[in-house]
Amino acid sequence: MSDELKQIPGFLFFDHVAVSVRPGELEAHVAAYRALGFCEVHREDVLGSDQVREVLLQVGDGPNLVQLLEPLTPESPVAKQIEKNGGRGGLAHVALRVSGIQKAFDYLKEKGFKIIDKAPRKGSRGTTVFFIHPKTTETAAFGYLIEVVEEGSHA
Repeated sequence: MSDELKQIPGFLFFDHVAVSVRPGELEAHVAAYRALGFCEVHREDVLGSDQVREVLLQVGDGPNLVQLLEPLTPESPVAKQIEKNGGRGGLAHVALRVSGIQKAFDYLKEKGFKIIDKAPRKGSRGTTVFFIHPKTTETAAFGYLIEVVEEGSHA
């Protein structure tokens, strides 16, 4: 990859893979990941438009995480995704870490990516985020939600 492409959107690495879990099943999933050697590094109820309980799990010393998402209300986007998936949990989204959220947002919008959020917004654990629609561009529908994350970029 050219240095220009590395620098323009500022992508660094995969931040996390998010997995939706049905209401009431979060602790069972946390226990299963612990049995695989993961440790819990963060837990938070994310309110606002998200309405989820989030648990972040890490294996080893790498920066890549698994994020478990349990809907707190039937109106949660995660609850709606579970409903669309026949009542099953599963892949919710893939998140990419970026060095500059506004620069990435502007670049991807300019390149025709279908961005769900009107602007980067507050995420969990002190991050700033925005989401890209599964129908990613006019010519390439990735088929899954993408989150773009900047670590520690808001107060």
